[in-house]
Amino acid sequence: MGGVVITLCQPEAIRRFAALGLTDAADYLDQYTQGGIFGKLEEGSMSAEDFRNELSRIVGREITASECRHAWLGYRAELPARNLDTLRRLRAEGYRLLLLSNTNPYMMDWALSSEFDGNGHSINDYFDALYLSYQMRAMKPDVSFFRMVLEKENILPEECLFVDDGARNTAVASSLGIKTFCPENGSDWTQEIDKYLK
Repeated sequence: MGGVVITLCQPEAIRRFAALGLTDAADYLDQYTQGGIFGKLEEGSMSAEDFRNELSRIVGREITASECRHAWLGYRAELPARNLDTLRRLRAEGYRLLLLSNTNPYMMDWALSSEFDGNGHSINDYFDALYLSYQMRAMKPDVSFFRMVLEKENILPEECLFVDDGARNTAVASSLGIKTFCPENGSDWTQEIDKYLK
């Protein structure tokens, strides 16, 4: 999701968590894989409520779920219409679209709501299935993440194109025989994707 569907802004997320009192927020927040309690939340070994409680303990004051959500949404810079238009087009052309995302309940509270695209549609309106790290209890680039998706979808690696802005993630997918495309965060990948689908 981040870096392909939405443009990521890691510095804003760091700024928002720092504003909550987490002075070393940059030590936890990465562009691709989070550390500490942030990583535990995204890998599904810590619930959203446990994360909120632990963050409250670390910063020394009660942090609300709304504050957590606002801080996590700092990662969200923009959602280009061209990306959503391309996802709609690909589905109309018969491609099955799967979202494979290292994410958490706070981000998905937004993505699964009608707030997502600003037009009353959630991310479910653009994908056929969502594979979310905190639900799968695995994170990209762990090879088990990709194997679980292949097994659940009952598809062969060579039948897939994996689009991700993380080189570590595409390298692991490629090692399994999955075709990959690694555009930079925020770049216009919509003009190039058809070359990879041919």
